[in-house]
Amino acid sequence: MSDLLDLAQQTMERARRLGANEATVSVSRSSELSLVRRAGKIEQATKATSRSLSVSLLVDDRFSTHSSSDLRPDALEAFLVRAIGATRVLEPEPERRQPDVALCGRGVSEAELDAVDASFPSLTVEDRRAASEALEAAVDALPERKQVLSATIYVGDSSDSGVRVMSNGFFGERSGTGFGAGVEMTLEEPGGRRPEATAWYSAMHRADLPGPEVLAAEAWKKAAERLGSKAIASGKYPMLLQNQVAGRILGVLGGPLSGSELHQQRSFLAGRVGTAIANSALTLRDVPNLRRGLGSRPWDGDGLVAREMSVIEAGVLRNYYINTYYGRKLGVPATTGGRSNWVVTPGTRTPAEILADVPSCIVVTGFLGGNSNGLTGDFSFGIQGLLVERGEVVAHLSEMNVSGNIEQVLGRMVEPASDVWTWSSTRSPSLFFDSMQFSGS
Repeated sequence: MSDLLDLAQQTMERARRLGANEATVSVSRSSELSLVRRAGKIEQATKATSRSLSVSLLVDDRFSTHSSSDLRPDALEAFLVRAIGATRVLEPEPERRQPDVALCGRGVSEAELDAVDASFPSLTVEDRRAASEALEAAVDALPERKQVLSATIYVGDSSDSGVRVMSNGFFGERSGTGFGAGVEMTLEEPGGRRPEATAWYSAMHRADLPGPEVLAAEAWKKAAERLGSKAIASGKYPMLLQNQVAGRILGVLGGPLSGSELHQQRSFLAGRVGTAIANSALTLRDVPNLRRGLGSRPWDGDGLVAREMSVIEAGVLRNYYINTYYGRKLGVPATTGGRSNWVVTPGTRTPAEILADVPSCIVVTGFLGGNSNGLTGDFSFGIQGLLVERGEVVAHLSEMNVSGNIEQVLGRMVEPASDVWTWSSTRSPSLFFDSMQFSGS
């Protein structure tokens, strides 16, 4: 990536010569290819490559960020002149200064992250076509294929690399690959309803994706769980939050944990570090150095060394997400500006073992819309799911909402299951709650 590094270094030096007191330059290069297959043929094939540059400037204590995809020397010169001129008219923000270079650097090596699949450069169009055909063949081989109205196959991959150069002396490189495969399946039932579902997996290495038979079977299972779905009576029910969708509920914490929301007094978690905000069964860590993790990174948005951080430990809030800027505004040490991989410590029982002990429980398998309030912690989400009694599915659910206050809800979490979902930056098992408010019929 020497060409990207040279361009970033030259751009940073040029910005300094033009009057920037500080400059951070990031240059990236990426390529993407995707195939969409339906009814035995390729319906859409897309390939894209791009290069882009972004620059953050501090000019007379005034800060701004700009980006461009035109990387010709003359174009970049004009781009920087305009960017610096625009920055001079802004209000001063001296807190935007770069961190001390001693705090910046790489938290983990490229080899340790293992973010690049070495086979990527040798992949051909025929390889991708064969993958899409194999997935479609797996769908066609399903015993229930006649009940499937349509099935759309998705296969894609990407590669990206980038560099960052900062005027405080830090520079670094990072790279990664990504692979995805999925099936969107539509069924038909009496009355004209057409329930549908999607099974999708993402990974940094192609070998980490499940086989086509697994994907096809999961798409069918999810779609079949929509058949005859309806609302049941409103009330309080135990809830098993499926591992694939646990991030939606946990994600309610994201905004309130951020330095920006704390500074603007829009967080219900303000002043709560060191206090319990969840049941002691919940431990949540931010792990940026996770091998092949979809959220892994060598450094954060400020260039700070990426380090593991405890977010919730046995129910107790341990840290906020505070970048350099908001650390100075709040008068506290910076932690990191944004999340990487969220890892929930699993329990010892499988979801099936948990459900077998519960007289009646709603298993939430998906979400449809909704909203949350970071100032109060209240949320309400539309759900899809199953009503399970003593481990047996007795109804398919839709047109229902689950609502509550996230702190109170996390306080009612009884236990995490053992089934950690690894194809996401939220690595969580299924989570069991003793009582949740559902609205339905």
